[in-house]
Amino acid sequence: MTTADILRGVWALSALGLTILVLLHSPKGDAGLGIGGQAQLFTSSKSAETTLNRVTWMLAITFIGLTIILSAGWVG
Repeated sequence: MTTADILRGVWALSALGLTILVLLHSPKGDAGLGIGGQAQLFTSSKSAETTLNRVTWMLAITFIGLTIILSAGWVG
């Protein structure tokens, strides 16, 4: 298994995770989660939304960064 294969796996998992997290976001103007109701892990819907935003941004940055690295051919 090469480094490129590992990065492609991480890239695919970040794409899947990003898709799922975007679907979990609430519609504009609503509080809480869009799918599945309010999360029991969080004390409020505001903290759930804040956590979702942070994780979504981290996955988006990972996905975009790996897309650039893999498409540029910097990894053999």
